[in-house]
Amino acid sequence: MGADKSVFDVPPEVVELRLNRAEARLDVSFADGAHFTFPAEFLRVESPSAEVQGHSPTQKVIVPGKAKVGLERLEAVGNYAVRIVFDDGHDTGIFSWAYLAELGTEQATRWQKYLDALATRGLAREPA
Repeated sequence: MGADKSVFDVPPEVVELRLNRAEARLDVSFADGAHFTFPAEFLRVESPSAEVQGHSPTQKVIVPGKAKVGLERLEAVGNYAVRIVFDDGHDTGIFSWAYLAELGTEQATRWQKYLDALATRGLAREPA
């Protein structure tokens, strides 16, 4: 009897990354046909870096003032990820294909949680 495969057994494959600096967004297309458009601000506040995520879920940092953040460039990391360099100098997050797929499917929920966290702490999306 064969073992059931989970979605985690086969990592998603990105077939196209399209950086749009003028609109501060990243378009990501996957081999399975999924396509997501990520605003730079969303990617910046959800960066997988330790600076943003901490070292456990309880340490996640709410990053305010990134409404106008831009994307400078993308740097390939092997065949499985991309480093995104933001125009505010942040460049330590390595976005794996699996993490980008997760962000895409959870974008609306994560964005609302971020907005709620800002409101609860009296923080703003706009730079100070």
